[in-house]
Amino acid sequence: MEITSQMVKELREKTNAGMMDCKKALAETQGDMEKAVDYLRQKGLAVAAKRSGRVTSEGVVECYIHGVGKLGVMVEVGCETDFVAKTDEFKAFAKDVAMHIAAANPVSIRREDMPQEMIAREREVYISQIKEEEAKTGKAKPENIVGKIVDGKIDKFVAENCLLEQKFVKNPDVSIQDLLTGLIAKMGENISIKRFARFQLGA
Repeated sequence: MEITSQMVKELREKTNAGMMDCKKALAETQGDMEKAVDYLRQKGLAVAAKRSGRVTSEGVVECYIHGVGKLGVMVEVGCETDFVAKTDEFKAFAKDVAMHIAAANPVSIRREDMPQEMIAREREVYISQIKEEEAKTGKAKPENIVGKIVDGKIDKFVAENCLLEQKFVKNPDVSIQDLLTGLIAKMGENISIKRFARFQLGA
């Protein structure tokens, strides 16, 4: 199957991977767009996993101010070398992350950083909702089913509030983790989102 420049462009927009990587992924998957996305993600994840232990002592602190200065974000993005920190791709990634944080208002960077008291509070809310529904219908659900429903809701809540698992506001087809993984694969060194602060006037 012929791999057209339009196909490469479309895959690049979906994954932020390099032009040659996109072309290779499409060739490997006979032009199947979904399989090519998976191929690139798996390749990126493998590279990211190899590099995840490396120290990221270089990087940038990027700022984003929204509108007339009523909402602002500072984010620290780390990498291994000053050379990568100065590249346009790295700076653009940091800027996109800062803008995304302003729009999506994540609670934490990773799932494991989510405050346990917040998760416990959500769990209580979901259990109360189920009990109210049971009282209205007069039908009680088995405990194991209730547990599964609550666990599913908690999982969704955490995914929606952890930065790395959130869907990128400029392209909901990819998560922030997907963007990060793609950048690690492209740059060939470990990159990490270290911390962020979001300021909203009056909040």
